[in-house]
Amino acid sequence: MNRRATPRPEYDTPTLVTRDSVTRHLWGDDESGRVGDEVLVSSHELHALVFTLAPGGRFGHSPENRTVFAADEVYAVLEGTIAVINPATGETQRAETGDFVFFRRDTWHHGINWGDGPARVLEFFSPPPAAGAASAYAKEQPYLARTLHGDPQTIGRWPMDRAEFASSATMTHLRLGDLCWRVEGDLQVGLVCSTEHLTVAWSRLLAGHRSVERRHDGDALVHLTRGELHIHTPDGRGPNWWRLIPGDSLAIPRGFGYQMVNQSGDALEAVIASAPGYLSGGVVD
Repeated sequence: MNRRATPRPEYDTPTLVTRDSVTRHLWGDDESGRVGDEVLVSSHELHALVFTLAPGGRFGHSPENRTVFAADEVYAVLEGTIAVINPATGETQRAETGDFVFFRRDTWHHGINWGDGPARVLEFFSPPPAAGAASAYAKEQPYLARTLHGDPQTIGRWPMDRAEFASSATMTHLRLGDLCWRVEGDLQVGLVCSTEHLTVAWSRLLAGHRSVERRHDGDALVHLTRGELHIHTPDGRGPNWWRLIPGDSLAIPRGFGYQMVNQSGDALEAVIASAPGYLSGGVVD
C-alpha cells in the first residue's frame, strides 16, 4: 500500500523544470494500479504533473487512493491514446495526442492506455492538493464500490439520443478545433478551459515572433510541446533568460511577468496554465 503523499515542489521565482530535474513520484497501490508521476509544480494555487502509462496500463481507485477530488482538472495528451472514464456513470472519453479532457470537481475518473506505445499525459489540477482538494478530500467522500466502464444508458439509444447524453456529460473531450480562440498579440491562443479555479490554453508562436509581456493572476506553468522556446522573465531573481525544448516547463509564480520568444525557424507550440485566474489586467492587445 502506498501511503506517501505526492511531493509538492513550489517555487518563489521563475524556475526551469526539465525531464532530468523533475520531482518523481510513484502513485497508487496494488488495487488502484501504480502510475509514475513527474510533478512539475504543486503550489498553493496550481498543481501540474505528467503521468505515464505503459501499453495496456491503467489506473483506477482503491480505499487508500481515491480518484475523486474537489478540483477542476485538465488532461492534455502529450503522446499516445488514453481512455478517461467516469466509473460512477460509465462515461468514457477517448483522447489522442494533442487532445484534451476537462472535468470538474467530484468527478470520479480512471484511465486506460488504449495505444500501442506509452501514453504520456500532462495533468493540471486546481484548487491544488495544498488546499486540501486531493487525497484529504477524497477520503471524506462515499467510497465507490461498484464501477462502470461503459454507460449502460446508451445501449439501444445511440446515436439517436446523442444530444441528451452530451447535455448530461461529466467530462469534455476537446480537439484543437473545439477550443475557444483568442488573439493575444502575436500569440495564437486556444482556451481549453477557463473557470474560477483554473485556465488552461494551447498556444502557438510563429518563427521570429514574440509575445507581449504576460502576467497571470496566480501561479502559472508554460510547458513546451513543439519547437524551441526562449522566455524572458525581467523581474525574476537570478536567471532571466530561459531556453526550453519539448518536454521542458517553466514554473512562473504569481507576480512575475514573462515574454515568450521564438528565435528559431519553425513555429512552436506550448500549453499554458494559470490558477486561479488568467491574465492580470485583462486582455492582452
